[in-house]
Amino acid sequence: MQAAPGQTDSSMNLHNKEQNAAHAPLEAAPAIQGAPGTRQPVKVLLFGREADKLEPLLTQHPNLYLVEEQPDVIVCYGGDGTLLAAELRWPGLPKIPILNSHRGHRCIPHPPEQVIAKLAAGTLRHNVYTKLEGYIQREKGVSSAKPLVALNEFNVHMGRINSAVRYRLHIDGYPYEDNLEILGDGFVICTPFGSTAYFRQITRGIFTQGIGVAFKSTTEHTSHLILPENAEVCIEIVRGPAVLAFDSSQQYSNLQAGDRLVVHRHAHGAAILTCGPVHRLHEPF
Repeated sequence: MQAAPGQTDSSMNLHNKEQNAAHAPLEAAPAIQGAPGTRQPVKVLLFGREADKLEPLLTQHPNLYLVEEQPDVIVCYGGDGTLLAAELRWPGLPKIPILNSHRGHRCIPHPPEQVIAKLAAGTLRHNVYTKLEGYIQREKGVSSAKPLVALNEFNVHMGRINSAVRYRLHIDGYPYEDNLEILGDGFVICTPFGSTAYFRQITRGIFTQGIGVAFKSTTEHTSHLILPENAEVCIEIVRGPAVLAFDSSQQYSNLQAGDRLVVHRHAHGAAILTCGPVHRLHEPF
């Protein structure tokens, strides 16, 4: 594989701005494309357990350069977890999720050589999807050092298998149902992108805009809420213990009585490239 050029301009040029409302992206973003009749150099980083199998495909295209740092695009070769892990590690950089798994709803199911050829030709479609930002407010007044950022979801579950979690929900500072104490196994706060995951298993449905809150095995009269995308969600643990996880991160946080999880829309989205327009949430890329 030839080395990347020492000095190159960004290979992201704005064109084909188009809103994909079915997935509620923040915006339509550029495909990777140079001037008409030319192929812009693109620095590519491969990610995934078997991603090295794609190297021979890259060598077939002179404008694609394999790099280990400062890439223009990340090619994820695996399943949905590989895509989520890549977004955690390289937030904001465009991702191309190529399916190499029995399960991969958010991965491109086309042959890798076709996807790589479209990358070289600059014809992949580039969309930006909403992410969520969350932080923990401890009972003693100490908050998380830095925000946690999720493309899919924040997932809180009971810390003991035989002890349900009790919690209260506030939306934009206002208590839900007169400060109702909700009892259950926990809850999920997710994006439209993430609504095809745990949220769907709880509610048997998905959503295309806003922020979703789903209650696990709850005594509450409803299983979920769909809030505006600019809403701020605050959930206070009344009785724990509970455990917080997000996306495929290996970072877990213990939550005790009095702790709060505050979640709102993140300022930046996740850029994902596909072979064509994505019209429906429950269809693969």
